[in-house]
Amino acid sequence: MTSQAIAFTSSSLEDDARKINARDHSIAPGDISIGVIIGRTSEFFDFFVYAIASVIVFPNLVFPYVDALTGTLYSFAIFAVAFITRPIGSLIFMAIDRRYGRGTKLTAALFLLGGSTAAIAFMPGYATIGHYAAVVLVILRAAQGIALGGTWDGLASLLSLNAPPHQRGWYAMVPQLGAPLALLVASGLFAFFLLTLSEADFLDWGWRYPFFVAFAINVVALFARLRIVVTHEFERLFEQKDLVPSQVLPTVKAEGRNIIIGAFAPLASFALFHMVTVFPLSWVVLFTDQPIDRFLVIEMIGASVGLLAIVVSGFIADQIGRRSLLGWSALGIAIFAVVAPLLLNGGDLGEVAFMILGFMLLGLAFGQSSGVVASNFATEARYTSSALTSDLAWLVGAGFAPLLALLLSVKFGLAASGIYLLSGAIATMVALYVNKELAARDR
Repeated sequence: MTSQAIAFTSSSLEDDARKINARDHSIAPGDISIGVIIGRTSEFFDFFVYAIASVIVFPNLVFPYVDALTGTLYSFAIFAVAFITRPIGSLIFMAIDRRYGRGTKLTAALFLLGGSTAAIAFMPGYATIGHYAAVVLVILRAAQGIALGGTWDGLASLLSLNAPPHQRGWYAMVPQLGAPLALLVASGLFAFFLLTLSEADFLDWGWRYPFFVAFAINVVALFARLRIVVTHEFERLFEQKDLVPSQVLPTVKAEGRNIIIGAFAPLASFALFHMVTVFPLSWVVLFTDQPIDRFLVIEMIGASVGLLAIVVSGFIADQIGRRSLLGWSALGIAIFAVVAPLLLNGGDLGEVAFMILGFMLLGLAFGQSSGVVASNFATEARYTSSALTSDLAWLVGAGFAPLLALLLSVKFGLAASGIYLLSGAIATMVALYVNKELAARDR
């Protein structure tokens, strides 16, 4: 797609969004929050659809020539590719943002994200094209990562930084609601097809439908986000340089310390993110005889608990401060890292307890992990710095979590899987200690 075509498509969508804004005269904060939630839900839905398929589909479709464990490890290695290419996407789309505007950037990024995700649904397997199936999967996964780098719109920071001081925690948790909502829908779709189709039909065509749905959700999310981007309020903040894309290299040079601190501050929640979603599903599939659909239902229950915990995190953070909540939740995650393997290997009740406790802690921590040090950044560098911080946090904290946890479990036993999670909790506590600015604001 040429830059002219992208600009034309984006301009048409922006015109439609402006017409709605003119009809409604203004957009209430609640409308902005809904738009942010829809946007985050679309991104996480693409993420979870791929994550679930990386456990129950790709080892059979792409790597049938090796044993199930090896195939899953290969699949998890490709899973990490998107986190590696995401910073590249940020570089590309920041340039598009500076030259063509945020509407064009979001349009191109979300069409690339939805298109690459939908393209996976048409992907032939090893039986058809041999080893090229893995090559195609790597390319499409890399495209997903590049697209995700362009979906950063700064709205999470906008909500948090422009919230009243006594409601900063509440507004910070709003964008995070997209993750459990996306997991609920993605797990529900896969569970439905697993329950209603034979194993052969599911592996042949049933698994492809959630990837089609992802494209439709991205189109809806695009319009919802454009409606926010083209509001006069948002444009005013843009003009005031609260959310201006800056040059990457000068930004890194000036804000490198805060970017690193910002990436490590939410590391506990980002590591836990995959330890209660992707990794336990792989463990159940590989080392138990339990039906996959049953565990997906348990994940849906856990996601519901996580959703409530995210909401609660907003109330708690406004009472005791975001830094205090992140610190206490990191301590809870460190304790959970020790007992979690025992629960996951403790039968039906142990698995349910693992998921409930894990998602409860995840909701409390993840609910306040968005832009936790954004106000540390210089105003003119805040937009780009926040995007780079998010990219680095996901790469270090989450990208390799399923692969490393499974490798540690296989080599040293299930108890070793908690090591990665424990390291993330320690990193968060150290980053919070170093971040004196956040500490001062919480007092």
